[in-house]
Order: sequence, then C-alpha cells, then structure tokens
Amino acid sequence: MKYSFIFCFCTLLLSHVAEAQMQLFDLKEVRLKDGPFKNAQDVDLKYILELNPDRLLAPYLIASGIPVKAERYGNWESIGLDGHIAGHYLSTLAMMYASTGNTEVKNRLDYMISELEKCQQKNGNGYVGGIPQGKVFWDRIHNGDIDGSNFGLNNTWVPLYNIHKLFAGLTDAYRYTGNKKAKEVLIKLGDWFIELIRPLSDEQIQNILKTEHGGINESFADLYIITKDKKYLETAEKVSHLAILNPLEKKQDKLTGLHANTQIPKVIGFEKIGVLSGNKEWTDAAQFFWENVTQKRSVAFGGNSFAEHFNPTEDFSGMLKSNQGPETCNSYNMERLSKALFLDKNKVSYLDFYERTLYNHILSSQHPEKGGFVYFTPIRPNHYRVYSQPETSMWCCVGSGLENHSKYGELIYSHTENDVFVNLFIPSTLDWKEKNIYIEQSTKFPYQNSTDLVLKLKKSETFSMNIRCPEWAENFEISINGKIQKIEAKPSNYVVLNRKWKSGDQISVTFKTSTHLENLPGGSNWSAFVNGPIVLAAKTSNKDLDGLFADDSRMGHVASGKYYPLDQAYEMIGEKSVYIAKLKDLGNLHFRLDSLELQPFFGIHDARYQMYFQNYTKEQYKEKHALLKQQEVEALALEAKTIDKINCGEQQSEVDHGYKGEKSDSGYDDTKAWRNTRSYISYQLLNKNKSGKYLDISCTDDSKTDKITILINEKPARIISSANKTIRLNIEKIEIVNIKIKSNDGNNSPKFHQFRILKD
Repeated sequence: MKYSFIFCFCTLLLSHVAEAQMQLFDLKEVRLKDGPFKNAQDVDLKYILELNPDRLLAPYLIASGIPVKAERYGNWESIGLDGHIAGHYLSTLAMMYASTGNTEVKNRLDYMISELEKCQQKNGNGYVGGIPQGKVFWDRIHNGDIDGSNFGLNNTWVPLYNIHKLFAGLTDAYRYTGNKKAKEVLIKLGDWFIELIRPLSDEQIQNILKTEHGGINESFADLYIITKDKKYLETAEKVSHLAILNPLEKKQDKLTGLHANTQIPKVIGFEKIGVLSGNKEWTDAAQFFWENVTQKRSVAFGGNSFAEHFNPTEDFSGMLKSNQGPETCNSYNMERLSKALFLDKNKVSYLDFYERTLYNHILSSQHPEKGGFVYFTPIRPNHYRVYSQPETSMWCCVGSGLENHSKYGELIYSHTENDVFVNLFIPSTLDWKEKNIYIEQSTKFPYQNSTDLVLKLKKSETFSMNIRCPEWAENFEISINGKIQKIEAKPSNYVVLNRKWKSGDQISVTFKTSTHLENLPGGSNWSAFVNGPIVLAAKTSNKDLDGLFADDSRMGHVASGKYYPLDQAYEMIGEKSVYIAKLKDLGNLHFRLDSLELQPFFGIHDARYQMYFQNYTKEQYKEKHALLKQQEVEALALEAKTIDKINCGEQQSEVDHGYKGEKSDSGYDDTKAWRNTRSYISYQLLNKNKSGKYLDISCTDDSKTDKITILINEKPARIISSANKTIRLNIEKIEIVNIKIKSNDGNNSPKFHQFRILKD
C-alpha cells in the first residue's frame, strides 16, 4: 500500500517527494541519549532484572507437569491470571535487548524460550500456557461447552487474554531478536489454537469473544506476516469480535460502559487485518474508533476511562470523583493503535496524540528513581498514584509497563526508501547502516524549545530530511549550518529539507510554546493547563499516601487512601484568560499560580496533585460551589460508613470479589453498569471486624425478590426490605459474606448495580 503525504516546503526542496511506504526503523538502529526517556529505560531495565524468570515460568511448568525451579509469584499470578506476566516479559526482554544490546537480557529471553519449548513438548499437542487447569478448560471449549461473559469464560478469568500475552511475547522474541525457537513454538501454538476452535460454529466463536481476549486476532495476523500462510489470516478474521467491529464500520458509537482495554487491542487487530487483506472498511473502522476515543473520551494527558470502563462522552464527573482514573494499559494500546494508523493513514495528527500520551501518561507511569509502574492515574484533585513492586505486584499494567519503557526509540524516526523523518524531539542517535546515514539528535526538550540534528555520512548524499512541525509549535524555524531557511511550517505536517547532504551538516530547529487551558470533553467546566504537549499539574500534599508502593493485596494497585473533598481544591473564578495571565514563569517549565506551583505532570511523584481545575463564572460560583460541597459531604459520608462494595459488571471489582456465575449478562444503562442472571451469580465480600450491619443490593430496574433466591453462606438471606430499587439484607456478626443469587424460573433476574456493606 502506498502513502501520499502533504508536506510543508522549504526553498531547498528540489522535487516533490514521491508516494512511498512509510516504515519504522528497527529498535536496534536507535539509541537514547541522556534525558527523561533514557532514565526511564534504565530504571525499567533494573526492574526487569529484579524479576526471576523461573518464578514467571512456574505456571507453565505446573500446567505441563514439569517440576518447578522456583515458586511462582503471588498476586494476579496465582489467582487466575497465572502466566500472563511471562508473555509481557518476553516482549520486554526482546525490545530491551534491541534497544540496548544488553546481553543479560538476551540470555534471559533465550532461556525462557527454551523452557517454554520444553513445556510445549511435554504437552504434546502444541499447547503451552499457564492457565490453571488448562487441559480441562480447553477440552470444554473444544467440545463446545461455552459460557462466556465479559470477564470470565466458563468461570475462568480471561483465558484468551492470558494466552494472547504469550502469543505476543513469542512474536516479539522472533521479530526483535530473530529467535528461531520462538518462531517454532509460536507456530505450533497457533496451529493448536486453530485445531481447538475447528469444531466450533461462528456463533460459538463469537460467544467466546464476549470475554476479554486481548489482541488474539492481531496475533494471527502476525503469524500470517511471519509465515505467509493464509490460514492464519483467515483465523485472524474469524476471531475478530463482530459485536465491536460492526458498529464501528457503520461509524456508530456503542462504547459507553464497555471495559475500555478489552476493546482497544481488538481494534489494533482490525487495523492490521484490514491492511493485510486490503479491507478498507476495517481500517476505517479502526480510524473511527481512534477518533472517538482521542477526541471524545480522552483527558489532557492522553488517558481514557475510569474504573477501567468508558464513561459517557458528555459526562466525566465519574472520572473526576474516582480514585480509579485512566488505566495505563489503555494508553499503552492507544499508542500502538496510533502508530499503526500513522503508518497506514498518512496523518501526522496521529503523532500529535502519540507524543502527548508518551510524555504525559507513559513517562509518568513509572517512578523515575525507585521504579514501579502505575495502574490508575486519577484526575480527582488532590489524589495520588500507587506504584508496583517487583515481588508483590503482578497487574496487567505491570506487564504493559515493563514494555512501555523498553521501546521509546520506536517512533522517534521513520523512513521511506531513501528519506528520513524526524517525528519526536528526544535525545537519541539513528544509525541507518543500510544507507550509511548516522544522525545524532541533541535536545533538552521540553525544558528548552529546540533540537539539533547532526548528520554523519560516509559520502555526500541527496535525500530528504523531513522534520515534523507539531500542532502545538509556534514560530517554527529551521536553520542549516547556521543559515535560517525560508519555510512554510504548517502544524501537523512535515517540513521537507531536500538537498545534497554532507557529513557534519547540522540542522537546528527552534520553536515557541504557550500555555493554554484545555477543557475536558463534553462541555465540562474542568480544565487542565497545557504548555505545548506538556500537561502541567501542582503538587498539593505528601500526606495520607496509603499504599504508595503496593503490597501483594488484590486491590493494592488502587490509591485507596483518604479522599480530600473536591470543594476544597483550587478553583478558578471568572475568565480563564485571567489565570493564564497570572502564571509567573519560574523557568524549567515551572509556573507560579497563586499558592500553587505548576510543573510537568510527568515529574510529579510521591505526592498528591491537582491536574484539573474547575472554572466558575462569578455569577455561578456561590450556587455551584455550594452544590458541589453538599454532594461531597454526602458522598464522603457514604464512603465513611461503607465496609466493602462491588460494582456489578465492572471487571476488577467483580474479580476482586470472586465473581462466579452462569447464564449471566452485563451491560450499562443510564450511567450505571449492571449484571443479571438466568441461573446464578455469586460474590464474596469482607465485613471487616464484623462492623457492618447491612448489605444493600441496588438495582437499575426493580428490586423484586419473588423470582430470585438469595443465599448468604449457603443459608437463606435475612431480607429486611425491598424498595426503591434496593434490597437490604441483615449481615450482622458475619465477617466473610458469600452471597449467591439464583433465578428461580430461569428468567432474567433484576439488573444488579451495586452490593455495599454498610455500618448503619
């Protein structure tokens, strides 16, 4: 497929750049120089080496009946997602080796591939995986015994999501290091999966795909790229989730209430399959999804969702109030989708989003000194983030976090057959050996608004250097060897410098940035300060940072410390322009705003912070502020008397409380998630110290109990009342509350929204 680009021309341009295929450089061709990204890569490498490969491999050995060499990790690695981090770890090792050449990393990768090959050989059928009771589970699927829901397949926690991580890890091991054994294991695993689903109808396969399955469709597209065998591309299409694809093809937004990171990998798969098959409808569907998420559902730092789900496009109040803000995995995958669309659709605007998210979410999601990865980044004013630790934390965002900081070189530069494109201003070197072109980029951006590029060539060559002019750049200027060039620099385009280059030529790029206030989507009156692509925030406190570095508890990834009332956060009253004018430049991207000091968000750690600021007109302030205060009093009072709660239909909340069920559906109505059943559902809640008296079950439709049976610890529940869409149960003196709700007649139960244990 060919790509045509709209360029900004300089006086040195000799000819139009021909249509050409944009390509990425190999990670091994780019090296980072000192700066925030190099530091993040180094800190990531240290974390990588603190993990024990044998502990990560243990679930695979257990599943294959091979004695383990070390005890498996705890946390998510021993409660259902056993083995998922190992897949991420393979990808990380492969990309970190390509990015650094570190031999210890390569040795670990080769060792893990060899161990996985032994497990595959022991299994004897091509399968290798760490899923608990995998043989029994996969046999049920092969035989058509399927009960799928959003987060459980036959009451197993997202098994296809789990195995997708291994597919991706093996693919990356081959892609970045040429490990042939990884390719062999991958092909056998792919063939096993094709045989697994061979007896299933299309309807049964789509039923399986209701459960979160990562980018399993992309994995088979990758197998097609590697082997050129069409059966893999056909399988990729077969395991693409039509319930998501079909509305996107029609440019319909059906995303509200869906688990966000369940959808993004599917769309990456749609995009890749569309490119490989020439199906423009699929690639256009991916583009529509990207536009919807980035323009209507993303916040200033690039993240999206709260409590892992897409909120309504016109209402971000839930995200503003929650301690479970945008999930790092979402941005990891949105970066991957942006990169794919940039290569496919010719739009530099994909790079603008990629850059914004890279600096503000990805870079900020790792502690810059101690290491550790962030799961949720709350935008709730005066809240904070939690960091993982190598021995205690095995969350999905640890897996994607390991990868994030190993591949910063992937899109700094790109190329066509002969020409170089400079996409990001990050200190680095490019060694394009094929063309004997070496480029060194020196910059202190974003702290200084300039970058210098020096070319080293074996001989003088004629080619184009294409410098991205970002959408945020003002007064964009370029000089070559000290001489300012006459250019027309348009935002979100390239400036093309075509000439005969000689070794030692220097390109200097300068620009200006300004600070503006950027509203949340949907007409919100909450705004963030943004300078160029950099989101600014203020440290507000270093108190009450409960669980700052996570323990091994199931909810250790959530910043569960004290909520500070929203009405006590800094507010802007009157014209926004007044607050922009108030900013006093302190240098180094720090600004004084009354009692606050704004700085790049990616530099804020070990502290509470404020990123979003509410803006009132003078006329609104008294009434609106009083209303917010009252809402906060009520909300915090409810939380204060809450012992435990479950948000039905939300993945982590349900998994955290041991969800099981059959013939159960979930959905989202009128800003509320729900779950119902035609058979049964069950959860486990903790009534800590037996301090709770009641268990309130709220419903979105009705709370009639005549067609359901409610059991607490296998005994009929003591129902106190059923009114106003709420069922109240007596749970006094019960500490472990195992609740099971059964449909008496096989019809749908009420739609349960929330279970909450209350003190009174």
